[in-house]
Amino acid sequence: MDQHGLIQSDLPEVGSQSVISEILTGRRMLNTRQIAALVERFHIGADAFIEPGGAH
Repeated sequence: MDQHGLIQSDLPEVGSQSVISEILTGRRMLNTRQIAALVERFHIGADAFIEPGGAH
């Protein structure tokens, strides 16, 4: 988000601002739909959004 100058409200395809906040603070993981939306928006591979081991 920083690299693109985005704020939470700039990513409605991911979820509400509260959902994005939970993702950014590590209280929630991205789901498949959210990862697909980010892949489409930023044109990068899904692996950029998937944590090794699949859990926090």
